[in-house]
Amino acid sequence: MRTRPAGIGNVNADWMGSLPSKLSAMPLKCLAVPGSHDSFTFWVDVHAPVAPDQKAYVKYLATMFSVFAKKVMVKWSMTQNLTFREQLDAGIRYFDLRVSSKPGEPGNEIYFIHGLFGHKVRDGLLEINTFLTRHRKEVVFLDFNHYYAMEAEHHVYLINMLQQVFGSKLCNNCTVESITLDYLWEKKYQVIVFYHHPSAQSIPVMWPGNKIPAPWANTTEPNKLIQFLEMTQKERAKQGSFHVTQAILTPTANTVAKGLMWGLRSYLVERNLPTIMSWIESQRPGVDGVNIITSDFVELTDFANVVIKLNNLLMEQKHKPR
Repeated sequence: MRTRPAGIGNVNADWMGSLPSKLSAMPLKCLAVPGSHDSFTFWVDVHAPVAPDQKAYVKYLATMFSVFAKKVMVKWSMTQNLTFREQLDAGIRYFDLRVSSKPGEPGNEIYFIHGLFGHKVRDGLLEINTFLTRHRKEVVFLDFNHYYAMEAEHHVYLINMLQQVFGSKLCNNCTVESITLDYLWEKKYQVIVFYHHPSAQSIPVMWPGNKIPAPWANTTEPNKLIQFLEMTQKERAKQGSFHVTQAILTPTANTVAKGLMWGLRSYLVERNLPTIMSWIESQRPGVDGVNIITSDFVELTDFANVVIKLNNLLMEQKHKPR
């Protein structure tokens, strides 16, 4: 049995359903919602081929050094330690998802990827659905934003899978400002799927990617990250979209070379978390503030609690955000 990391429980399993009525009546784009970056990377397959999202030189190294190279890649590909269920129990409600077919494999099976192949997408969706069936007032954002080695038939397969697994829990694409928790509870909607590909344009329950912008700083330096987050927050559209604040640092090839055997968590994330968390703690939700905030290794700090508690600031406002 896999043990659950210390300090992680189901304390936030029903946090949306426990919000005061003033907040459940506000547009969801005005609330602070914790999310995870590269959400399904808690397990990757070192025996499968290198995933097609990797650069050519990485694929070459993995071919030359095989399992050893892939074990190093695991240290830099894994951005989460918690399973979907553990993330949901901890309060995570936004999932950043990258998917791929396995080139050369027969059929249309789709896998989560980040450098290496992870679990089948269907298994992850079923895990989420089981949680939602038990927690009827919780709502998740599923953001399918990168696709690799996928032809038209793969997209049809994935879109059909989403509809089969979630069924009537799927929220129809509509005006972002109309999406409140009260509205979703009334309709019994619990899943908002964003599908960043033209193949989903005619599907009512697939939301377009432009309704959930997620600006990416692409830096290893926390101060540059914070400057970028503040700039993009000021530029956030006043209407028509949710907003993702990616509070993450991105390793360069040089970073990986310097910290080869340490990995993303030890070499880059842990040492910079205090700076990033201090910035998050100083934020306010609302039309001009933060909405969805994502992090790597969400269990390393009190990340989900900190983000959820930002919503208390909305209780102090005299007027609802428009």
